[in-house]
Amino acid sequence: MIAPQSRPRPRSDATPGSGARASEGRIDPGGFGVGLRLVPLLLCSLVVSAGCKGPRGTGGTTLRADEVPQSPAPASTSTTLGPGDLIEVRVFEEADLSGPYRVAPGGTIDFPLCGKVRVEGMNTSATADALTRCLGEKYLKHPQVTVLLREYNSKKIFVFGEVQKPGTFPYEEDMSIIQAITMAGGFTKVASKNDIAVTRQVEGKETKIRVPVADIGTGRERNFRLQPGDIVFVPESIF
Repeated sequence: MIAPQSRPRPRSDATPGSGARASEGRIDPGGFGVGLRLVPLLLCSLVVSAGCKGPRGTGGTTLRADEVPQSPAPASTSTTLGPGDLIEVRVFEEADLSGPYRVAPGGTIDFPLCGKVRVEGMNTSATADALTRCLGEKYLKHPQVTVLLREYNSKKIFVFGEVQKPGTFPYEEDMSIIQAITMAGGFTKVASKNDIAVTRQVEGKETKIRVPVADIGTGRERNFRLQPGDIVFVPESIF
């Protein structure tokens, strides 16, 4: 007599509470830890895209400091004046006309003989031409006028991150990144000194520049010159 064969039970990989429904809400313990580690990076990216170190080529152009030309035109000729700026006017052999003049909120300077002269939006060369015309038309024969920029308060640079006094500071002619960090009170103890990020607008596009300030301080790298509107971010060291 042949014993009846038992029917194989249908195979089921699911256990109670498992399957597709269970996988929808599954939490991977390892992934949870990764998520926590990503929080500081996410917060940093919300503050400024230049503040976090990421792969090159993402979020705009990223350059090293030695890839950025360091011979821009002098600030006195390449930049325009605005309220709060301080200029020095020199009129050859006219000491009474020569001296410092601050641009008023309305964008003018109060210049002897000429009255209020609008200089906002003009560079120092154009300002000298305007004063030369005014003096030459009415008062002096062949006046020679030179205008120098002394304080550039209408243009700012921004320093934040791991510095003692983060904030906004007036741009100064030929300003270096060392000067900017000094104005911000210097580094904190946890600053990553060789991974400073400078964000700059170049032809309407955001460019991020990595500047090794620690190496600059030891003479291994040349100093890095800032431009008006630059954003300097000092990240926290991960070590």
